[in-house]
Amino acid sequence: MPYARRDDLRLYYEQAGRGNPPLVFVHGWCCDHSFFKPQFEYFQSSHAVTTFDLRGCGGSDRPEGGYDLPSLADDLAWLCPEIGISRPVVIGHSLGAMIAIELAARHPSLPSAVVADDPGPINPPPEIRSIYERFAVELEGPDGEAVRRAWVEEGVGPTADAEQRAQIVETMCSVPLSVAAAGIRGLVAWNSVAALALCTVPLLVLSSAPDESNAPARLLPFKPDLHVGMTVGAGHFHQLEVPEQVTPMIERFLKVASTN
Repeated sequence: MPYARRDDLRLYYEQAGRGNPPLVFVHGWCCDHSFFKPQFEYFQSSHAVTTFDLRGCGGSDRPEGGYDLPSLADDLAWLCPEIGISRPVVIGHSLGAMIAIELAARHPSLPSAVVADDPGPINPPPEIRSIYERFAVELEGPDGEAVRRAWVEEGVGPTADAEQRAQIVETMCSVPLSVAAAGIRGLVAWNSVAALALCTVPLLVLSSAPDESNAPARLLPFKPDLHVGMTVGAGHFHQLEVPEQVTPMIERFLKVASTN
């Protein structure tokens, strides 16, 4: 199993394919590298593709700290040159999408473009931010496991089939609760609009449903050249549910981004 070691931290990763630009897939909160499996398998025929497990998740190590978004973005910034990746298109889902935007802000010479696939709340109104603040507190409380499972099951949505649902819930509920809570704390603390404004590379925000926190009207003032897209008939994990919609939109964006 391939690992990259950063001091005392091991990060698990997988690579395949050849071709430019290279693509790096970043999974979401409490997920793992398999959550972009359809896209990883499709694009390896034309691109060098890499997927990995964030610290705390999957096959990577689970240190006590480092779950704020800048630290997670720095892990990725370190990993890319360590395993021979230059100027990738970074494709992140959910929390991974936020990490990809933070990466572009902190390390502007590293990515060539970013796909934010159904990201967490980038510019949330106060009432949405408060939901995540309460969620972090509840995760750290005595009923944290039940709270997480209920959140995950609701987040999967009704459109996923039984096998997908079971796999998603099992994977996400296997991550240590302390890691899950720290990830939400990091999400709440993230200076999201500042990162968005500092993202100078082409950016696609791909949503599964209308979302006030990520509505174009709330994002375009900070990123006027933003590209947007939306899938139909699937939930938050639409890259697994309807890859026949998600993958072509990513593929088209790659062509558009290459001309910028």
